[in-house]
Amino acid sequence: MANSQRLRRVADQIQRELSGLLRTELKDPRVGMITLTGVEVSPDLAYAKVFFTTLGDAEALARTEAGLRRAAGFLRGQLGDCLKLRVTPELRFMHDPSVEHGVRLSKLIDEAVAGKKPD
Repeated sequence: MANSQRLRRVADQIQRELSGLLRTELKDPRVGMITLTGVEVSPDLAYAKVFFTTLGDAEALARTEAGLRRAAGFLRGQLGDCLKLRVTPELRFMHDPSVEHGVRLSKLIDEAVAGKKPD
């Protein structure tokens, strides 16, 4: 079992390395501009949940998720070359809706403030 500090360091390193790999190595046209928002690693380092956000509609999101699922094996292999781990975690990509949620809340707040009558 790994301690929580080590898990956090491994997750941070995975996020940094994956960001670079997505930008430079991945040539899948379905995966456009995405931002990795976080990585959670299982205690046994067998799995890594990679959270991402992207701009676009639901159709673009579905294409991006399909592209990432398809590229997961390739990215895991490339990641294995970069990391100094005995076993490279299996990558599971998950959409992180928090950014879109924050934008929507900000828009609602702006509309509420604009609609408020001055005192």
